[in-house]
Amino acid sequence: YFLFKNGTSYNINLTQELSRNSLSDPIFPTSGSNLKFTVQATPPYSLFNNINYPTAPDHIRYRWVEYHKWKFDSQWFQTVAGKLVFKAQAQFGFIGSYSKVTGTSAFERFKLGGDGMMGFDFLQGSEVIAMRGYANGYVIPESKTSTADINIARNSGSPIYTRYQIELRYPVMMNEQANVFLLAFADAGNTWDRFRDFNPFKVRRSAGIGARIFLPIFGLLGIDYGHAFDPIPGVQSDQWRQPFTFSIMQQMGGL
Repeated sequence: YFLFKNGTSYNINLTQELSRNSLSDPIFPTSGSNLKFTVQATPPYSLFNNINYPTAPDHIRYRWVEYHKWKFDSQWFQTVAGKLVFKAQAQFGFIGSYSKVTGTSAFERFKLGGDGMMGFDFLQGSEVIAMRGYANGYVIPESKTSTADINIARNSGSPIYTRYQIELRYPVMMNEQANVFLLAFADAGNTWDRFRDFNPFKVRRSAGIGARIFLPIFGLLGIDYGHAFDPIPGVQSDQWRQPFTFSIMQQMGGL
């Protein structure tokens, strides 16, 4: 189910974020962009402790979580005709290690697919990234084809991901009581285990339609219907599909 079975782990890290936001409106932007670059890192424990990582038991090997994590997120909005608004978004995430002997951290990975409503998996600190049309966590590296590898990849996440998104949005109602808009979208993304396998153009794809309503009491509520085009090898039947996704008080993984 997970990369190790038992033990207590400590994750002490420092995070720095650089951002620039010029969106015209926080709920329904019609112009502007939002850029974020984030670096998160732990101390390099393996460089000064005496642990033999290849032979150490899991409860010692993973006691002090060690990694450096890099993320980039860019959003751009532009009115194209009348009230019709075009949105484009690109995201990238990578988690690496200071030393080859430690391997990639079992924590702070990325889970791609589904509604992204959890935001974070608090059991292991993984980030849950929405990708409509695919079931939660099912966008896994293509090298994972056995049932055991697929289950571990889904539950533990992947160290590298990228996601792209384009949307056409049309406002139906915009006032102080409620904001409602319709959208058509196309999503694409993938995950990888190793940086040498990373290919930003080799992605799984989906497309569909949706609607959003913003109520001051509840925040942003959403429903989407998406069709996934690229099967997940090794997964039986249509378990990897999730046509309908819902969002409550959040914006589909960074919308």
